[in-house]
Amino acid sequence: MHPTIWIEFIIVGLIIGIIIIASLFLKKKGLKMGLLLITIILCLYTLFFFARPYWIDSQVNKQIVFLENYLIEQHPQQKWTITTVPHREEGYKHLNPYYIRVTFEDEPEVTYYYLVKNEDTVKQVGWFSTKE
Repeated sequence: MHPTIWIEFIIVGLIIGIIIIASLFLKKKGLKMGLLLITIILCLYTLFFFARPYWIDSQVNKQIVFLENYLIEQHPQQKWTITTVPHREEGYKHLNPYYIRVTFEDEPEVTYYYLVKNEDTVKQVGWFSTKE
């Protein structure tokens, strides 16, 4: 697992542990409220944990549309290929899924990395060349 996932587990575990300890010092009604709060936190975290990859995919797809419009404005005569990080596959978890890679047809050995903040802000954040 990726280290950020472990950090999330530890933080959620600490929060639940604090609620359990605090609930033990309360009376019966406080214990029930603590258990209810723990159940709600666990359900929300589980929902977050499983829904996050789909949310990232949705955001990246929106950003690709903005990037394509930007590239059409900046490079109207060129053709390009857009690729994204397959962040759900093993071995790609350490890469930023929001970096969109663009390879232009006239420069196949160079890959440009773009970051789209919103529809008005598209930045080229780097490039990589396989040419020596």
